[in-house]
Amino acid sequence: MTTEPLEATRAALARVRGAEPLVQCLTNTVVTNFTANALLALGASPAMVDVPGEADAFARVAGGVLVNLGTPHAEQRAAMTEAATAAREAGTPWVLDPVAIGALPVRTPLAHALLALGPAVVRGNASEILALARAGAGGRGVDAAEKVEQAAEAARGLARTSGAVVAVSGPVDLVTDGARTVRIANGDALLTKVTGGGCALGAVMAAFAAVTEDVFDATVAAVTTYTVAAELAAEGRPGPGTFAVRFVDALAAVGDTDLVARAALS
Repeated sequence: MTTEPLEATRAALARVRGAEPLVQCLTNTVVTNFTANALLALGASPAMVDVPGEADAFARVAGGVLVNLGTPHAEQRAAMTEAATAAREAGTPWVLDPVAIGALPVRTPLAHALLALGPAVVRGNASEILALARAGAGGRGVDAAEKVEQAAEAARGLARTSGAVVAVSGPVDLVTDGARTVRIANGDALLTKVTGGGCALGAVMAAFAAVTEDVFDATVAAVTTYTVAAELAAEGRPGPGTFAVRFVDALAAVGDTDLVARAALS
């Protein structure tokens, strides 16, 4: 564990709780409630504004924006493009989560078009990152077909060409800006048994990016805080339903002592 990213994580978490950043979420219908509750527990303020005509204006006043392609119906696709364009113009950091891209004919070209609008962070599993980098065909729906390390070089290349920080989720998460790379060996497999366990992380990244100047530090801090909270929630090996409730509680409770004791950064 290195001191510098740990200290940056502790400071970033304190800023999130002190500033209560407003996070606009254009996300999939399956995870809206879980995502909003995760942000509230962390100390941020969620706003599920994904209507064309409103998405533009809201992205200009929000602290951060999440664009998640889980269920991209036509109206939401228009709002996503509107919000991403406005966020770029306003300097609002936004997160692209290219859910299930690869062979699917609607979300895949949409993800590439959104990437061109300059997200601050791209977050996905190994297969999604490989597909976005045009180095793979995608996974099985939302499930990754490749391991994190198989996507490491593609992630670094994608970061360099897009200017975004790229976060690859898996048993050991990888965060890179093309020059710096940090691996976070925290978390629990129960996160994969809860709908929204991955998607809510994108919103948490937007909250941290809203209050942290260095987006790389913000992303490492978001992943570390989120996965340490997952470990706290998994103590005693609850079932998935109990874990989901305990995870929201853990996001509210996780603090310096937990981060110092548990953060596994390399």
